[in-house]
Amino acid sequence: MAKITAAEVNKLRKTTGAGMMDCKNALVEAEGDFEKAIEILRKKGQKVAAKRADRESSEGAAIAKVNEGNTTGVIISLNCETDFVAKNDSFVTLANDLADIALGYDSKEAFLAADFNGLSVQEKLTEQTGVIGEKIEIGGFDRLNAAFVGSYIHAGNKIATLAGLSAAVEGVAIAAKDVAMQAAAMNPVALNEDGVDQSVIDKEIEIAKDQLRQQGKPEAMLDNIAKGKLKRFFKDNTLVNQDFIKDSKQSVAQYVKSVDTDLTVTGFARVALG
Repeated sequence: MAKITAAEVNKLRKTTGAGMMDCKNALVEAEGDFEKAIEILRKKGQKVAAKRADRESSEGAAIAKVNEGNTTGVIISLNCETDFVAKNDSFVTLANDLADIALGYDSKEAFLAADFNGLSVQEKLTEQTGVIGEKIEIGGFDRLNAAFVGSYIHAGNKIATLAGLSAAVEGVAIAAKDVAMQAAAMNPVALNEDGVDQSVIDKEIEIAKDQLRQQGKPEAMLDNIAKGKLKRFFKDNTLVNQDFIKDSKQSVAQYVKSVDTDLTVTGFARVALG
């Protein structure tokens, strides 16, 4: 049997992230063959992943990243099973490393197939499932392009947002972060009225009519009153129409125009855990 040194075990641990005993056992099984030991650990990860495929992975870390030019942003959530793992420094570091890679891809599928130090991202996730012993997967993936993109990550990495503004004017960085923070706090359903799905509008109108009927309002009045309630829904639930969280006397759209009269919000993205 090949003699396994502490240095070899440590090298394998640094390469794979696996525990010391798992690395030693893999090297013993591989008779000292480093590449074979890596393969043994990966196969272990595949077995663990298969066993835990049906587990719920609602914890994790949501990370937003923006490119150097502030024209493209991406959000991913690296999901796991428990808050204990989600708060681990190495897990958060992995989530950040993956988000850096995600900046270069337009879709979740392309991102999962991307290279991560010789493995695909999906293979790395499988490997880490074996290392950690929990289901690890990419949950959310969203991307945003704009003249200027800002980001915000809520404390604890539970919510991450992006906000796109129409021009890279003076003060835009603060404004973009403020709008991203608004999206995190208030969870709008759309950017503006035009972005609200018709099925959502229809549902809100029906809810309003049902409430009015219960109040004994005449059927002939329902449509007009329901339309008024719909306007309130748009104000409360579309980003640019919401009251600005730092100054409720103005809407988000008005706040942005206070930075520059021609500045508008062009889009947002939000990924939340749980």
